[in-house]
Amino acid sequence: MADEKRTKRKKTAGRKPKKDPAVFRYSIKFTSEENGRFEILFQKSGLRYRARYIKMKALDEASKVIKIDPATTDFYIRLTNFYHQFQAIGNNYNQVVKAVKTNFGDKRAFVLLRKLEKETVELVIVSRQIVALINEYKEKYLNTHLPD
Repeated sequence: MADEKRTKRKKTAGRKPKKDPAVFRYSIKFTSEENGRFEILFQKSGLRYRARYIKMKALDEASKVIKIDPATTDFYIRLTNFYHQFQAIGNNYNQVVKAVKTNFGDKRAFVLLRKLEKETVELVIVSRQIVALINEYKEKYLNTHLPD
């Protein structure tokens, strides 16, 4: 009778049993050259565990490698800031032209708008230099051409 009570009790201690307890293990051997290539590919994958990387490659799951270049990110942020500054300049330009036309006579408005036009030409030159620098950066540092 004591044996029946012991068998009816639930086990409360220990680890919970797995749903699929079958585990199959495989081993592979690499030469030093193969191991070097494997380590490089593993690090590029961004995974934390080598076993998951091997399983992913063995079962033909697609792997994605995402590279984040801090210099390119910084360049993009600064370029975005330039864009916002040019938008602000464009808004201010329209407001200035409207204010000059409404608040000043024709002669005075003409003189002021002439000065504004000279500054605008300088701004166009600077914007062209920025575009040239962007194109130079793309050619030198961004890998726009993917290998076949």
